[in-house]
Amino acid sequence: MLNLNELQGDLGIAKFTRLNEQIQAPNLRVIGDDGKQLGVLSRTEALAAAQEQGLDLVEISPEANPPVAKIVDWGKYNYQRTKQLQKNKRNAKVVDLKQMRFGLKIGDHDLGVKMRKITEFLDEGHKVKVAVIYRGRELAHKDLGFKIAERIIADLGDEIAVDQQPVFAGRQLTFVIRKK
Repeated sequence: MLNLNELQGDLGIAKFTRLNEQIQAPNLRVIGDDGKQLGVLSRTEALAAAQEQGLDLVEISPEANPPVAKIVDWGKYNYQRTKQLQKNKRNAKVVDLKQMRFGLKIGDHDLGVKMRKITEFLDEGHKVKVAVIYRGRELAHKDLGFKIAERIIADLGDEIAVDQQPVFAGRQLTFVIRKK
């Protein structure tokens, strides 16, 4: 029989999983090591059943009514659970917010290069924050920035969705786009 306090140094999973004497609920829905339900048992009956088999009683679902506990070999259970969490983490797609900055006096070729880069970001599944930067006296021509923003959105076409509409703040006009 393992004690939860001995496992505090492990991966952090043990900190949140109660087992054996750590379980406080008076009645538990118990699942045997073969996966069959043993029914609703008192805490002492469940602990006795686990000790009889030389295994541990692990609280699987503490928020259920009554809480669900399973009779398992804690080391094997913890290992499998850790491997599953690692696999889920590896397969999870992280959506980054990429940023692309434009000046008001950008040329057509430079605009095309930046548009291709934005398309690459969108194809990879990232959101893109586009910022049109104003320098010096360019602030007198705020409408030019909105025209560039409209052009970018129009050039990317129907395959994108605008998450945040163009907003002017400080010395820049920003908006966020993503792939539909």
